[in-house]
Amino acid sequence: METSMVISLDAMGGDHAPRVVVEALRPARLQYPGIRFILFGDKDRIARHLDSEMKNYVEVRHTDDVVAADAKPSQALRRGKNTSMRLAIDAVRDGEAQGAVSGGNTGALMAMSLFSLRPVSGIDRPAIAGFMPTMRGESVMLDLGANVNCDETNLTQFAILGADFCRAVLGRSTPTVGLLNIGEEELKGNEVVRAAAEKLRALEGADFRYHGFIEGNDITKGTVDVIVTDGFSGNVALKSHEGAARMVAYTLRQAMTATWAGRAGAWIARGSFRRLKDRLDPNGYNGGVFLGLNGVVVKSHGSANTTGFASALRLAADMVQDGMIDRITKDFQDKGFDAQGLKQVESA
Repeated sequence: METSMVISLDAMGGDHAPRVVVEALRPARLQYPGIRFILFGDKDRIARHLDSEMKNYVEVRHTDDVVAADAKPSQALRRGKNTSMRLAIDAVRDGEAQGAVSGGNTGALMAMSLFSLRPVSGIDRPAIAGFMPTMRGESVMLDLGANVNCDETNLTQFAILGADFCRAVLGRSTPTVGLLNIGEEELKGNEVVRAAAEKLRALEGADFRYHGFIEGNDITKGTVDVIVTDGFSGNVALKSHEGAARMVAYTLRQAMTATWAGRAGAWIARGSFRRLKDRLDPNGYNGGVFLGLNGVVVKSHGSANTTGFASALRLAADMVQDGMIDRITKDFQDKGFDAQGLKQVESA
């Protein structure tokens, strides 16, 4: 698929930067052969991992400044104007790139993205959306940590954002949307989720179907295409899911190597175990998207390997290719959102 898009990268963000950032460029270009990259960071450290062929589609812009992993968002915003993270975001704002990817400090990345790109008109708070592997394939889940406290309008907006994202990236024309709760019954949960459910029932249209409340075990069942929750619950669910996947892999490895018979069985079933590992590996679905901004920004896990960072790059390219920002802007205009919330539902 030929494309002339440009993606800007915080080459210094993440535990294994800039090595994995540079190594991820080649597999990303397999899907998008014409894509180009602008890398912000220490040019000497980046150059160690570049080969001669990469120089045809990679531009390196030097900066010595980096956002620390433990930096507070407010500090990073005030003092980080020349950091590799901020410069990558500003490249999107200035039209030099169509999307940005970073494996750096999540709070700083959200603060800088909000300041530089601003939310789409009608969106109170952007949300972090990501993929969850399920028995049916993949589901979209948001918010994954950007907004710890949410009201019913925030959750309603997240549902619309998640449905747009699901249609664009997973190709599901009429995705089902569920609100994460402590039970499926309408009386369960706090006032916020119950009020959000009323808004979503009133808002339901041809572009998504509101399923109702779902519970934690519905996440991996794939009961709905889009799982909506606040950032606190979403982040806990995501980290618990990733931890459980690692525990299953570890326990299985221990069990299959404890005896001679187990080792023989593991060798015979090695192909199946490899597929299981690939299915459970968080690097296979790496990439949290900051939905609701006037620009594409993708957050990679800081611990991601080359495969994981390449997944985040491809996700950013997918969103650019689909015209995700225009899609979201039009959707919120059509549904009557303004800066005060959803007029159509508020008056219902």
